Amino acid sequence: MPLIESEEHKALREAVASFARNHPRTTTGTDIRRFWQEAAKLGYIGVNLPEAYGGGGGGITELSLVLEEMGAAGNPLLMMIVSPAICGTVISRFGTEAQKREWLPALADGSRLMAFGITEPDAGSNSHRITTTARRDGSDWLLTGRKVFVSGVDIADATLIVGRTEDARTGKLKPCLFIIPRDTEGFQRRPIDMELTSVEKQFELVLDDVRLPADALVGGGPSHAYGSGGEDAGLLQLFAGLNPERIMTAAFAIGMGRHALARAVEYARERTVWKVPIGAHQAIAHPLAQAHIELETARLMMQKAAHLCDAGDDIGAGEAANMAKYAAGEACVKAVDQAVHTLGGNGLTREYGLASLITAARVSRIAPVSREMILNYVSHQTLGLPKSY
Repeated sequence: MPLIESEEHKALREAVASFARNHPRTTTGTDIRRFWQEAAKLGYIGVNLPEAYGGGGGGITELSLVLEEMGAAGNPLLMMIVSPAICGTVISRFGTEAQKREWLPALADGSRLMAFGITEPDAGSNSHRITTTARRDGSDWLLTGRKVFVSGVDIADATLIVGRTEDARTGKLKPCLFIIPRDTEGFQRRPIDMELTSVEKQFELVLDDVRLPADALVGGGPSHAYGSGGEDAGLLQLFAGLNPERIMTAAFAIGMGRHALARAVEYARERTVWKVPIGAHQAIAHPLAQAHIELETARLMMQKAAHLCDAGDDIGAGEAANMAKYAAGEACVKAVDQAVHTLGGNGLTREYGLASLITAARVSRIAPVSREMILNYVSHQTLGLPKSY
């Protein structure tokens, strides 16, 4: 993995930063849709998708770079974590040819979005307790269950749902992924009343015997197993999507932290109380320097995870992606907290736009997996310590 960014990546970073800075801040659904489409026209949204299907031919390395710079400019796109990163990756790796042709070009050019539903009310971070089940009814599938905290269902054209089917050989339930169009009969959504201020809303989903055709199963039937998807490849599909999710969440957090830090540094340079700018005082300067160091350290781990992911090392990427998400979440919370503290009362005003980040920064600690579950992962998978659950 290169420790120094290539000239191509530096140019991409500068181009995205310029684009995001010069675009009006997204405050409504209409704003964000326009920003999304303009970014897609420039190739930013689908930069990780295969060229053969209209994408940029890059990987999560490039996509995470794009999201980070958008966040640093104060214009992050939360659905980038979901639509091109999770759903685009899963379909490009495991989808049938028909699924790739239908979805990848549309995801790349911004004309369609896809949401992702895995979390359930009684399962939390334990994916083994998922109870959304799919059973065959002739050639169709019938899905029943509930999902919570699903982002952007109202603006997405379809949702990639993680369900479970019964293994005919063992009788045990195994994960499978299904593409469910937004207006499918029996597919109900209810907005969750959140204190968090965000253009992208959170939803609870209810699947009441949702009837889907056979080709809604990502990768097709058993004949596609062990390589391109199907009933027996659901676990592979799931982990292929979760690594990009964690990497992109890290990018989202790092961008947010950089944005907050930049506002604080600008203020500390200009705000003068005792003859010199407040940034000249170490009590102000040192915490800001520490926040910068921690954001840069988190970025290195994120870049390592992205390179491993793009190289196809799912196991190595899993470890690095979890660590990157943890480091980025902690660095983001600290940067936002210090930025608000630097501005004092001004940090809580709408004018400076930092107060809303106090809540948003905590999301990077909680979602899509809590920092405690990441510590569990590292202690079990990396250090080899026994489980307590």
